[in-house]
Amino acid sequence: MGNTAVTHATLEDLVRLQADARALKLPSARQVRGRQAGLRQSRQRGRGMTFAEVRQYQPGDDIRSIDWRVTARRQSPHTKLFEEERERPVLLIADLGPSLFFASTGAYKQARSAQITALLAWLALMAGDQVGGLAFNHQELEVLRPARRKKSLLRLLDTLARLQHQPGTPPNPALPDGPNLNKALSEARRVAHTGSRIFIVSDFMNLSNETTSLLGALARHNSVSALRIMDPLEKDLPHSGQFAVAGPEGPVWFDAGNPNFQRAWRDKISSHEQQLAECFRTSGVQTSTIMTQDNPAEALRLQLGPGGRI
Repeated sequence: MGNTAVTHATLEDLVRLQADARALKLPSARQVRGRQAGLRQSRQRGRGMTFAEVRQYQPGDDIRSIDWRVTARRQSPHTKLFEEERERPVLLIADLGPSLFFASTGAYKQARSAQITALLAWLALMAGDQVGGLAFNHQELEVLRPARRKKSLLRLLDTLARLQHQPGTPPNPALPDGPNLNKALSEARRVAHTGSRIFIVSDFMNLSNETTSLLGALARHNSVSALRIMDPLEKDLPHSGQFAVAGPEGPVWFDAGNPNFQRAWRDKISSHEQQLAECFRTSGVQTSTIMTQDNPAEALRLQLGPGGRI
């Protein structure tokens, strides 16, 4: 593992990402022309909640929107226009479990998971959306219901910082019935309002048939995106060298030059990739991958497109 790897994203780090989120959002100068909703507000005119302007009445305008004061003052019919708000609650699910306390380069997967979740939270709040989250490790699962308040967002960031494993501290033993991705997805079904925008940030290392069912149930009534955090070693091993991997009973050494080990590793990775692809395909979840060496803001820029929109 490289010596420069970022092992932990602190609360201060996650708060500073507000500037990166603002930079992601600023490039969007064009108006939304479709009827899609998400981390944005539609500019189509209608009887929404936000007043836009008054203009002269045109045939076909809703007479209920006539501004009688302006009409009387200008001696010609004028009507109010409104900017229709197309807000949806945004729910962020952040996996900070033991499998994410790892990296060979860039940052530990748990740090990237916290950073990506924080960026999405800032983007949602800047768009005027309600934002909430579920963050979990192998011992705790914290639920913060969606709200449109910076104070609530800061509570989520504090939770993300706290639930990461701190480098140099002994790992806490997993609870026999402790939190995992499936339990977080089950809780998300209870918390999410129909029509929510849901992002799941995880390495998806621990899958089961229940995972597919839970994702499918969430995607049936919500827009769900899976952002997979991945390390280069999960794709390809070096062709030679001795390496150590942390295990529950201490470091486990392996020889990357051993052809039998290489073959077993490739078979395991291939099997997992097939299982994961089938899980996402069956559940109807949108997917993308962010690598540990990627800059989180730049990686999200590629995923979200211009103006921080999905």
